[in-house]
Amino acid sequence: MEVQARAKFVREVPRKAQLVADLIRGKRVQDAMTTLAYCPKVGSRVITKVLKSAVANADQVGNINVDNLFVKRILVDQGPTMRRFTPRAMGRATRIRKRSSHIVVVLEEK
Repeated sequence: MEVQARAKFVREVPRKAQLVADLIRGKRVQDAMTTLAYCPKVGSRVITKVLKSAVANADQVGNINVDNLFVKRILVDQGPTMRRFTPRAMGRATRIRKRSSHIVVVLEEK
């Protein structure tokens, strides 16, 4: 049985979060937690929260053994982009793109 958790509108660039997601795809939950704990990237903190939320969702279902869970799918999609402007030389302005992402973690029991 699958359980999932998602975090939407996370202020993390999707490409950087995908690098962290690739580290834990297909691993057991305990191994994934250990990997994320020692990962120096900023996106690992957000993905850890989503992974813990998915484990808590599996625990609420009741008939799933939490020790046998593994990461079946982890998706990092692009969310909306905030556009800001900063002043540049000779009266010009440059666009700054503040990107966000949507993270979905799907767990399954072996």
